[in-house]
Amino acid sequence: MAASNEPARVHIDVVSDVVCPWCYIGKHRLERALTLTPNTAAEVEYRPYFLNPWIPREGIDRKTYLETKFGSVARYDAIAERVAAAAAAEGLTYEPKKMTQQPNTIDCHRLILWAKNGADPARVKQRLMELYFAEGADLSDREVLVQAAKDCGMDGDIVRRLLGGEDDVTRVTSEANAAKDAGIDGVPTFIFDSALLLTGAQPPDYLATAIARAAGQQTKATA
Repeated sequence: MAASNEPARVHIDVVSDVVCPWCYIGKHRLERALTLTPNTAAEVEYRPYFLNPWIPREGIDRKTYLETKFGSVARYDAIAERVAAAAAAEGLTYEPKKMTQQPNTIDCHRLILWAKNGADPARVKQRLMELYFAEGADLSDREVLVQAAKDCGMDGDIVRRLLGGEDDVTRVTSEANAAKDAGIDGVPTFIFDSALLLTGAQPPDYLATAIARAAGQQTKATA
């Protein structure tokens, strides 16, 4: 039995994609929620999801993507205004006009997976999102990913070699497909201790309540 003064432990799986703007916002809101639950030791694990699995590995022109998915660039612009306002409220930068390429994100998810080996997956995920949403970087460009890895303390030469092969492509694809097979059709999705599930970029206080609820269940289970 754990000592009563030890913090409750909660595992949070975050199913998301690096090109999902609400995942970008949701990640920040979760981090704020964690500051609201200082008596809980939370372990956050980022799980892959393909928001646009039909995008080829080399990516496509952003304009073509918007026309295909939303019908027109103008139609997306109306959505982008709401996203930009929500991002700004979190202190995040969202610059859709800088985005010129829509990437396939399998290599981004591979990079996040590899960060578990001595680096910080959350930091890598954050850097990839900042590159895309704030700087308009092309995440289909292998060298962009290598530099992102180096920025986060990973070995650029090793990452470049791994990206040149097919290491973990099957693993990432299977995990992303498993999320959809499990009924997850919207991201971000937060799963607390494999039991409580929330979908969407929920407010920090709402996420904090879910963390506390999961922690309470853990406390009961170990009492």
